[in-house]
Amino acid sequence: MYDDCNPLFVMPKLTLSTKWASPENPSAAAGAGGKSNGGRKGAPNVPLKAGASILLAEEAAGSGTIRRIWMTMENRSPAMLRGLRLDCCWDGAEKPAVSVPLGDFFGIGLGRTAAFECALFSSPEGRSFHCTVPMPFKAGMKITLTNESGFDLDSLFYDINYTVGDGHGDDTMYFHAYFNRENPTCLQHDYAFLPRVCGRGRFLGLNAGVIVDRERYFHSWWGEGECKIYLDGDERFPSLCGTGTEDYIGTGWGQGQYAQWSQGCPIADTERMHYCFYRYHLADPVYFHRDIRVSMQQIGGWSPEVKPLLHNAGRTVYKAGQGLKAVNFSERGGAPNWGLFERQDDWSSCAYFYLDRPDNELPGLLDAEARMAGLPDMPDAVTRMDG
Repeated sequence: MYDDCNPLFVMPKLTLSTKWASPENPSAAAGAGGKSNGGRKGAPNVPLKAGASILLAEEAAGSGTIRRIWMTMENRSPAMLRGLRLDCCWDGAEKPAVSVPLGDFFGIGLGRTAAFECALFSSPEGRSFHCTVPMPFKAGMKITLTNESGFDLDSLFYDINYTVGDGHGDDTMYFHAYFNRENPTCLQHDYAFLPRVCGRGRFLGLNAGVIVDRERYFHSWWGEGECKIYLDGDERFPSLCGTGTEDYIGTGWGQGQYAQWSQGCPIADTERMHYCFYRYHLADPVYFHRDIRVSMQQIGGWSPEVKPLLHNAGRTVYKAGQGLKAVNFSERGGAPNWGLFERQDDWSSCAYFYLDRPDNELPGLLDAEARMAGLPDMPDAVTRMDG
């Protein structure tokens, strides 16, 4: 995606200026970088105390495009990745177009990290966070980071690379991101990746995290639900409907670990039953002209191995379909060895879209406690590095 820099050897017709906002030059001002310590790497990082906010990048006026965001930090624990709140405002809007947990924004959920690469996000060795989604603005921008984790962050390293002077026309849309979590989801209520958004735009895709309720469903398969995208006035039934959760991200018959250009599953912890996966609509754009909402059914499947476990544990399982009809797993029940059932698990996600205005009517970000509650009990991923 080189847009106006393509081909690489041709100067753009517009007079574009390149800027980097970083701890060594937070204002991204011309000739102002690397002054600390006599120019010998005096300020490669900044601390961020619990409850504090930091301004990462700002342009008071004028047009431009965020081209790349990179970050790393010494504390990459689940609490920190879910507790840090990233906010992006375009064109002086009071409500952020992006207000999401930092970890989820960069393509992997559940407060976890993994080495992966796709078209929009990457983490080369699982220790950094990298985004190349183009984010245009017409009249200024502001990007902030707030520490809601409850813990001090000693060292934050970051680069926000952007151009100013871009000639954005009336058809240029603004980048938005929305985080959601339901723990647990509700029986026969589809999980909302994106509640209804009104306007014209393009749904870019999502990443999601699932923590399976093993106590209730053991290691049964959780991903039979179909992705549904409601477009331009759709009510009960969607215009776009997939065939299953793993099918939506391009695989089938279960879900293992992989990372590809527009689809992948960087984390497939089959022992704990934790999954993090993504799907981006690049080759298959999803446009909307009035409104959009995106959801995933909460349906799983029992197998011959799981069927007796559910029966012996006395679990009430409801057959997938209208109403709540319990499945009889007893020998006389006649239940087949494999079938679909309604279920409830812990789902979270970050959805991305472009919209024809710099703000939206979506609910605000869940508070930090709701974002972090019940995250996997993992050792603190605290690693010291010099940047």
